[in-house]
Amino acid sequence: MFWRELRELRRLGAHVDQVSTRAPAVEVQAHDWSAEASAATTYLFPLGVVALLGALGRLVASGPRAWGRAGVAVLRSERSLRERGPLLAAVLLGARLAQLSRRRGWNHLHVHSCASAADVARFARIFGACQYSLTLHGGLTDYGPDQRAKWGGAEAGIVITEQFRSQLRSAVPQLPDRLPLCGMGVGLSRLRRPAPYRAWRGEGEAELFSCGRLNPAKGHADLIRAVGMLRQDGLAVRCAIAGEDEAGGTGYRRELEALIRELDLEGAVELLGAVSEREVIDRLHGAHVFVLASLGEPFGVAVMESMSAGLPTVVTDAGGNPQLVDDGVDGVLFPVADPTALASAVTKVLHDPDLAESLAVAAAATAAARDLAPSSAQVLLELAEPSRTL
Repeated sequence: MFWRELRELRRLGAHVDQVSTRAPAVEVQAHDWSAEASAATTYLFPLGVVALLGALGRLVASGPRAWGRAGVAVLRSERSLRERGPLLAAVLLGARLAQLSRRRGWNHLHVHSCASAADVARFARIFGACQYSLTLHGGLTDYGPDQRAKWGGAEAGIVITEQFRSQLRSAVPQLPDRLPLCGMGVGLSRLRRPAPYRAWRGEGEAELFSCGRLNPAKGHADLIRAVGMLRQDGLAVRCAIAGEDEAGGTGYRRELEALIRELDLEGAVELLGAVSEREVIDRLHGAHVFVLASLGEPFGVAVMESMSAGLPTVVTDAGGNPQLVDDGVDGVLFPVADPTALASAVTKVLHDPDLAESLAVAAAATAAARDLAPSSAQVLLELAEPSRTL
């Protein structure tokens, strides 16, 4: 979603540099544009000799007043003394980011996170970087401490839902004046189905597809258990799950693999790992039902992609999903952390081909009405005005 936004910003005439705190694991760089994105991105960590010297030079050049402000920010942190190591690292990376900002002539820095990257941005501002803005993509508590300091230094911000904006206003008394609502877009043209959706009618295996990083918050364990229940009930279902864990396959993936073995579901549940955007689209077009058992999806891009692809979408009733899915009209909602309810919802769709096909048509129409790809870039560009250099 960030890559699509970058392309849209450039189409609108903005000059955009890409910066990331660190490079992703090689195992998750699966998109056909991954190499292009990696080559165009400056990674702040690890610091090479030249980058370290540049950061130290900016730190020294910023002067005693900036040193004092940074020191006060560290001392006033909401974190315990033991938790302040990453904050000290953010000071150094902030100096590096400030050096890049000044050297490249940026006029605005947008940070698509309110976690550690926001700490880096606020210290960069102290050390002479350009103004910055933030996006809140989920519940505020998911992004760690010092939110008052992060938002207190921001020039503007974007929040993806009214629910999260209300939460933010309750937690942070002093917020930027500009705080528009805007979700990330899906980009319909790449997802349009080449042929009408065809429901499963009992011939062959019913194909379920899920897409989301391998993390407990995505509820994949509940999905795997539900697949086991469906097969015990005599339904010939297979499930493919696209996504990898944050450790590149050596973390939570191991727990899911153990669960699949425990339930004797090898061959029925496949963990695809990190796959390309093209494969995700092909899987959406080839599946009979999309399922996401997430424990609290704030604004599910994967859900919107499924709906855009005209696929019956079965998701939890948690987080922002009820804002995306009208239960029984363009998708099906089920209670969070309830594999039995999930199995029942999938059974309902598979046993009623007419319902499945009506859900598919309605889902595509809903997604078309909500697609935000151009508008999210436009809102960000307006935050950066009068300059178009980010």
